[in-house]
Amino acid sequence: MTTSQTPEKMPKGLLAAAHWAAERTPETRNRAVDLYRAIAISFVILGHWLLVAGVIRDGELEFVILLAEQRWTHYATWLFQVMPVFFFVGGFSNGLSWTSACKDPVKKSAWASSRLSRLLKPTVPVVLAWAVAGVVAHALGVSVELISTASQAALVPVWFLAVYIIMTMAVPVTMAMWDKLGITSVGLLALAAILVDAIAFGADQGWLRWTNYAFVWLAVHQLGYWWGQAKRPKPWALGFIAIGLAWLYILIVHFGFPVAMVSVPGAEMSNTRPPTTAMLAVGSVQIGIILLLTDVAQRWLQNTRIWAWVIVFNQMIMSIYLWHMTALLIVVGITAYLFGGIGLHEAPGTGLWWAMRPIWVMLFTAVLIPFVLVFVVFEAGSRTKAEMRPGPWQAMLGALMTCSGLVTAAMVGLGKENSIGVNWLAVALVVLGVLVATRRFSRS
Repeated sequence: MTTSQTPEKMPKGLLAAAHWAAERTPETRNRAVDLYRAIAISFVILGHWLLVAGVIRDGELEFVILLAEQRWTHYATWLFQVMPVFFFVGGFSNGLSWTSACKDPVKKSAWASSRLSRLLKPTVPVVLAWAVAGVVAHALGVSVELISTASQAALVPVWFLAVYIIMTMAVPVTMAMWDKLGITSVGLLALAAILVDAIAFGADQGWLRWTNYAFVWLAVHQLGYWWGQAKRPKPWALGFIAIGLAWLYILIVHFGFPVAMVSVPGAEMSNTRPPTTAMLAVGSVQIGIILLLTDVAQRWLQNTRIWAWVIVFNQMIMSIYLWHMTALLIVVGITAYLFGGIGLHEAPGTGLWWAMRPIWVMLFTAVLIPFVLVFVVFEAGSRTKAEMRPGPWQAMLGALMTCSGLVTAAMVGLGKENSIGVNWLAVALVVLGVLVATRRFSRS
């Protein structure tokens, strides 16, 4: 075989491979989707690092949520609450991926497992790491309550991942719904979410609000399908922004909905747990801004070097997301117990406290980077051939198992009153669930 006939191989090394891929990206690709995903995850992390504050009071280390201390920060959540962006770009990507897979029966059967692989596998090391830390801490006499508190703080980001996994598993159904109803499907889901809020608050049926985890986020995800197929989405941008702002005004001013778009400790009501239609309103504004800026973003990302860095970030995005709170806890813990609490005695929200935030953010970043570089390997796409991957029902079973463990860790942590001090069932559900979702056990 001559040199000209030899297949070109992707170079080794994350950055080199990203640059190689950037040079070969088709002109038709919507690169802005990857940029928006990277920006959104950065806002989530920065929001956590700014609004979760370690402080020493009366000689004890506490973690304060700034939202409970300073009301003006509630408006900042309109910027940092970017879950709608994730579901919007997720719908775009999932729609294109599913449509492509449907052209091949083998790829269609393996689609769920393939999609879950990069979502689920990175959760295993972070959950196992905190489980091992819990076992060691319990053996050293640390209370189960402290193990639960620390692990819950570190793993709380996985609750969003659990919701997104379920949305991903529903793609075959929601795409069929889109194919039949088109943009009407978004309107029906949005109306269902509004009806749920009306009944839940108007008739004091709070239990009904939990159904809006489906209606609210499915509506936004469904809009991602629209974006993937719309020929001229930009003219819709101002309409989305206007509708979103008007609905926010009505909900907040006339119906007393919270200003904050995340849960505030001590508040009677949350816009996110479970979601209210205020999340649809914020999402509408964010989607409008996305549509307005997409052409500019596309032109900017024609620069190969910039586009390569966006590719790199997206290749490690799950690791960054899953480990960022662990990095915060490590830095604050070491500072409190080994360095006399330097920087932790200032009251959160003061001028000096804000002036010190850039230093803390740099420290968190420095600790996060090694975790990302070590565990990014778990985000690598599976090289298993489609015919050797699990079918959709096995993948769904594994996803549900994993989500059960993740939700438990996010809600109450991994501490447990038993011989090892750790909720081994939650850990086992995550590990075994990932195996079931991504590995085929039978060749028949």
